[in-house]
Amino acid sequence: MAKPTVLITGCSDDGLGSALALELHAAGHHRVFATARNASKFEKIKTAGIETLLLDVLSEESIEKCVVEVRDLTGGSLDMLVNNAGATYYIPLMDASISEGKRLFDLNVWANLATVQAFVPLLLKSAHGGVIVNHTSIASVMSPPFIALYAASKAAMAMMTNSLRLELSPFGIRVVEIVSGTVKSNINNNEQNPGISKKSLYYSAREWLDQFMRGDSLIATAMPAETWAKSVAATLSQRTVPNKLWVGPYASTVWFASCLPEFVAHAIKRSIGQMDVVEKSIQDYGKDKAIKDAYGDL
Repeated sequence: MAKPTVLITGCSDDGLGSALALELHAAGHHRVFATARNASKFEKIKTAGIETLLLDVLSEESIEKCVVEVRDLTGGSLDMLVNNAGATYYIPLMDASISEGKRLFDLNVWANLATVQAFVPLLLKSAHGGVIVNHTSIASVMSPPFIALYAASKAAMAMMTNSLRLELSPFGIRVVEIVSGTVKSNINNNEQNPGISKKSLYYSAREWLDQFMRGDSLIATAMPAETWAKSVAATLSQRTVPNKLWVGPYASTVWFASCLPEFVAHAIKRSIGQMDVVEKSIQDYGKDKAIKDAYGDL
């Protein structure tokens, strides 16, 4: 029997999609199709001998073209679709660009749904039983301050994943959610992170907030992408894949914290965002001055 086929979105070099494609290919149990929107970012994938396809998940035309290519390559079926493409946007809500927020949701939510809709006909023809894998984040479960838009986009994808699992179950398609903790990848290199501007209410706390939104405080404990990929690949290669896979630092902690009373979760989120540091910075600077700098005379 031919190897099960898997298509992974967002496989640019040094990203989690690339790491997963390399690991699945190395294990030898799957025929891997690695996709990205930019052909120049496939070097490691190509060197490994993995089949590559161009796919811009924000383009309906690109998605349709990719579906046709996969259909031709496989004889009309696909066994597993991994929705990994995504981006971050870390910024205080009062400073957020609505247009950037909409673009974030376009990529992290609507593009995933569009990709699922397009590939379901191929997944329905899987001889192994079609599987959809959506990549979310621990931020979808417990969002600390200042990353709310990213967290909201991942939470939306998590809710959509739960519904897809039920809606597609009568047709034999399984739907899996990967809930990742802090993992080293290139995602922050692609983000829209303008930093704290002089007209922000939080300008006085910019030193800490800029570090926080760059992820500086998490780098030391972040899981290497290769380690993450080994764990995910091993689970996806099982005969029965669980509905949810929690992977990476803080994943188990967040899962546990999600079961705790709200006041406990609130305290944890305050601690992650170091709200005591933010509040002291604003107090030392002067709350009234911070408001005037941001909004002028009210």
